[in-house]
Amino acid sequence: MTFFLQLIVTGIAQGMVYALIAIGFVIILKCSDVFNIAQGHFVLIGGYLGWTFLVPFDLPIWAALLAAIAVAIVMGLLIERLMLRPLIGQPVLAVVMMTIALSTVLGGLATLLWGAEYKAYHGLLPTITMKVGTISIPSESLIGLIVSVICVAMLMFLFRYTKIGLAMRATAEDLQVVQSVGIKATTVYAVSWVIASVVGVIGGILLGGVSGANMDLAHIGLKAFAVVLLGGVNSIGGAIVAGIILGMLENVAAGYLDPLLPGGGLAQVFPFFVMIIVLVFRPHGLFGLAHIERV
Repeated sequence: MTFFLQLIVTGIAQGMVYALIAIGFVIILKCSDVFNIAQGHFVLIGGYLGWTFLVPFDLPIWAALLAAIAVAIVMGLLIERLMLRPLIGQPVLAVVMMTIALSTVLGGLATLLWGAEYKAYHGLLPTITMKVGTISIPSESLIGLIVSVICVAMLMFLFRYTKIGLAMRATAEDLQVVQSVGIKATTVYAVSWVIASVVGVIGGILLGGVSGANMDLAHIGLKAFAVVLLGGVNSIGGAIVAGIILGMLENVAAGYLDPLLPGGGLAQVFPFFVMIIVLVFRPHGLFGLAHIERV
């Protein structure tokens, strides 16, 4: 029982990181009706940025995190201004293709700057172990959980109580009405891309703290994509719940099912099986809203 609870707790911590990354998907989708295929590569860049600021620059973790966030803000602004803004008014497919190209560019840039080899920086994080009864929460999981919860809480505050957050929510509901009251859609788009970039980079640092920085971090975007589909593409709360669910399922599968298979690896695909089953019965996800068009 202790082993099971240990898997659940670490799964919740890991799931919160997935949820944080998935929120970047949801924000872009709500504001522009576009799936950001490059979200996983924001995670990749974040992992390498974390290694850069923690190892060669030897910064404390809080300074490394702030430096990486600053780079993420600049990256998000440049991407929106140079690559996405010229496509405003173009078919959605054109924008999606641009995000695919963006993912290729970011992957190539990461290889050019850091190479394809593994960059280890886990172990540099503060050693903090929390004991809850017989359950021990590793320092990486604890830090990931705390940082993710803080970031999600800040985003929820942003959307509910700030002018730009309310403008983003209004843009998601009706772009024409927003423009008619003087809110610049370009500003909303820029902020949404900055947020997507920042949460992706933070997620990359948190995951890199566990497994190190490597090109496989880009594949985390697929898990975040699964989180979005499971929770509902238009629901930030759904992304949080779905992230926790998938994180727990992945850990439980790794603990109980992988040892039964010669090659293991079932934990990596098991959450996707669950996602498929849920979508068969609820195509709009657990918390998504079905769109009804009146004619």
